[in-house]
Formats: sequence, structure tokens, C-alpha cells
Amino acid sequence: MKPCDENIRQTLRLANRMIALSEKGEADREDTGCGILYGVLRDSAYKLIQLAQREKKAHMEKGWWK
Repeated sequence: MKPCDENIRQTLRLANRMIALSEKGEADREDTGCGILYGVLRDSAYKLIQLAQREKKAHMEKGWWK
């Protein structure tokens, strides 16, 4: 796998970990400030996933993705 493809794969893994953390943080939170923090974390993760999947698709169309 090309390094650029591995970086995309790692970005997707990281974003999924961010979602898991945001869900745990939301379940454990004790005030609204934490709710905002975990909401931003979750939203950012979904945006990263969207961008990484778009880039993965572009690499697949170029025949780079193995």
C-alpha cells in the first residue's frame, strides 16, 4: 500500500476513534461544556470521514488504492 493510501486509512481509523470517544464522553459528561466539546469532536470526526472517503474514492479511480 502506498504511504498516501495508508495515511487515508489511518485517518479513517482515527475519526472512528473520535466518534467512539465522543459517545463515551457524552455518556459520562456532567455539564453542558462537555456536551459542546463532544459534539464538536463528533462533528469533526464525521467531516474527516467524509473527506477521507472522498479522497479514497479518488485514489481508487486513479488505480492507486490496493
